Order: sequence, then C-alpha cells, then structure tokens
Amino acid sequence: MVYRGNFRHTPVMLPEVLKFLQPLSGKIVIDATLGGGGHAAAIIKQLLPTGRLVGIDCDQEALQAAQNRLSTLNEAFQAVKANFREIEQVCTQLGIGAVDGLLLDLGVSSHQLDCPKRGFSYRDDVHLDMRMDKTLPVTAAALLADLPQQELAGIFRAYGEEKWARRIASLIVKHRRHKGPVLNSSQLVEIIKAAIPAPARRKGGHPAKRVFQALRIAVNAELDNLKKGLNQGIKLLRPGGRVVVIAYHSLEDRIVKRIFREYSRGCICPPDMPVCGCGRTPLLKILTKRPLFPSEEELAENPRAKSARLRAAEKC
Repeated sequence: MVYRGNFRHTPVMLPEVLKFLQPLSGKIVIDATLGGGGHAAAIIKQLLPTGRLVGIDCDQEALQAAQNRLSTLNEAFQAVKANFREIEQVCTQLGIGAVDGLLLDLGVSSHQLDCPKRGFSYRDDVHLDMRMDKTLPVTAAALLADLPQQELAGIFRAYGEEKWARRIASLIVKHRRHKGPVLNSSQLVEIIKAAIPAPARRKGGHPAKRVFQALRIAVNAELDNLKKGLNQGIKLLRPGGRVVVIAYHSLEDRIVKRIFREYSRGCICPPDMPVCGCGRTPLLKILTKRPLFPSEEELAENPRAKSARLRAAEKC
C-alpha cells in the first residue's frame, strides 16, 4: 500500500472493547495505546458529558492525529506523549489516583506499517528503522549492524519464534563482513529467503514476518513494556474497573494471560494447610476464559485484524 500521508486508524474489535470496558458518563478511562484515536473516539462518546479519557502514545504522529480527530472534546480528552510503561507516572502528573478503565491495543499500527519512512514493512524496500518512538536511540538497522551473531539469533528465536534463527543470523554477519551492514528491508528479506529452505518458505505466510516482528519487539522493548504497563494499570484500577487488552501474537497474549491469572489467584497456601495463613485474595476477576477473536464480518472489512485476540478482566 502506498502511504498518502493520512493517519488511518480502524479500531479492532470495537464492539467487544466497548462491551467489556463499559465506559459510562463520569468515569475515567485510559487508552494507553491511543494510535490515531479510533477506539478513543468511540469510548469518549460514552464517557460524555462528565467522564474523562486520557490517551497515551509514544508516537508523536499518532498523538497529533488523535488530537486533530478529537479536537472538539478538549475538556473530556487529554493526550500525553509517553510509553504505556509509564502509566503510573502519567496519572500522578495528571492528579489521577484511580481509573475505571484501561485499554491496551498492542502491536504496530496500520499507519506505521504503511509509512515507508517508519521502516516496519518487509513488502517494500525501506530503511530498517522500526522505532515507534522516534526519540529512541537504536534502530533495527543498528541492531543488525552491531550485535554479534549469537545475540541476533537469540532475538529472532525469542521474539519471532523463528526456527531458522541461527542460519539467518549467520548470513547477516556474513553480509556485514563482505558487503557491509544490512540497512534496508530488501537486503534483509533476501538474506532470510536464502537462509530458509524452499519448502519451509512456502509455509506460514511471508518468510520474513517472524524476523521483522522480532526486530520490532527488540527495538521497542515491547514485551518488557507490556509487563510493566499492565501491572501498573491493574493497580490503578478502582474496584469494578475494567482492563481490556488486544494482543496480536502469542508472545503478547501469553504475558497478558499470565498476569491476569496471577492477579486472579486467591489463597496460595499449601493444599494440606487446614486454615489459610497467607490472607491473599484475588485482585482480578477474569471476564474472558479464553481469548476472543474478530468476527468474520470484521475480518472481511479489516483483514489486518486477523491475528487479534482480546482478553478482559475486572478489578475486585
């Protein structure tokens, strides 16, 4: 897709988000991954006239797009440039002690994928940037240029679940040695294709998608940010408050599932203890026993939602 300069944001699983988030007038909701404001625009309508929506995003272009979209709602809407790992700090700065709702729509946005200068795409020949926040010091190209073979293989394996991680890392280092650093997506795609046997390349979609995912996660510290941001957000929820998370791959979803499960646990005393001695009570009630997926109707209109999975929980 050719980028035309407009910031599109088609909100994924919007009916499900509204159903579980339950935004009502007077409540305070944090959209911690604001993007272009697609979810926020729908949420804020239900928060009016006395509710408040705080939108957080580390992408300045996304913030500007959301502010333009919601410019008539200044009293009810506030946008903050930050990473969602800083939710607690943002709320402290805004004088917010507790919130009624938290939304995390993870992953990369359509705008970031479609804009060549952002360097996320493996389908176009772009410079390998991949920073969601352009102030971050290290790009994907820098990682490929500087990291030793073993560390590159570890990134591809851990964050991309790439079976051929060692062979790909080996060819990247060989390319560096003989031809110079891997700077563009076309160079990296050719290396990946050369490293993966032909039968394996024909399975599971584009052969480069796992390595590109891994680099993006590493550049933006996405999994560490998710753990920190979700833990902080859950603690900020007032009793009855809801948290909704949309993940796009198994690594994210496993983290959300594990954190929800941990907060939903009650007594952790050994089974043979006749009386509870730990005094632990659940902090969360899980509302989705299994992740929810987009409807067939939504996928027909927005194929990029295919990998989305939603989990929700309520503060006890």
